[in-house]
Amino acid sequence: MSPDLSSIALIAGNGIYPETFVKAARRAGVQRLVVAAFVNETKPELAEMVDAIEWFRVGQLSKMISFFVRQGVKQTVMVGQIAPKNLFDLRPDLRLLMMLARLKQRNAETLFGAISDEMTKDGIHLLPATTFLEDLMPARGHVAGPAIKKRRWEDADYGFTIAKESSRLDIGQTVVVKNGTVLAVEAFEGTNEAVKRGGAMGKGGATMVKVSKPNQDMRFDVPVIGPDTIRTAAEAGVDLIAVEAGKTLLLGLEELRQECQQRKVSVIAL
Repeated sequence: MSPDLSSIALIAGNGIYPETFVKAARRAGVQRLVVAAFVNETKPELAEMVDAIEWFRVGQLSKMISFFVRQGVKQTVMVGQIAPKNLFDLRPDLRLLMMLARLKQRNAETLFGAISDEMTKDGIHLLPATTFLEDLMPARGHVAGPAIKKRRWEDADYGFTIAKESSRLDIGQTVVVKNGTVLAVEAFEGTNEAVKRGGAMGKGGATMVKVSKPNQDMRFDVPVIGPDTIRTAAEAGVDLIAVEAGKTLLLGLEELRQECQQRKVSVIAL
């Protein structure tokens, strides 16, 4: 489905992803941007960059869809994550409760897919999370930071294989490895906490690998790294980050490159 340049809505989580999308959408010629923002997640500054914004608590699905309908938008995009700890504080409305009751499994793919289905019932269609951002997905090779030796490429390749299997099992899309040993596998805690845990065990010189799921639905849960990822990795003792080429968004690219040079962290795409 081609983006509707007259009006697009954002379901905006945390980080710089929402503002990155807004800037790209404006460059692409989108005339009106509407935002569903979340308390304690979305940056308040985003309000100054868009045409309409309303604040919600996680779980207010019916209220959010009603907002989009009132605003007359027919397309939306999910940009930015919701912190795992806030999912524990979920306060579902009746529509979300009924949706959850129909799910046999509750993971990112089933939850976001079901939310998309609910919005479709009201004529609102979910666009790929990479819409207008295709130039931020790197091709295979060295991306940023110092050049690396052959042994580190081998570690990255090994981590890639493990991460693909972990993501296939819906456990997590990130692993930390060192010298052919798996130090940490991401689960519900999220990427940053997994990196901290794996880096602590590696005591320096560890490799983080982040991949997409097999048959990744590009409408949501797309792999993302940014400047904060570089800082977290460096502080944890991870000095190599490998991502999946053509499937991972690099946000804040110039700042990311600066952080890589300053903190001696390398980024490659496999």
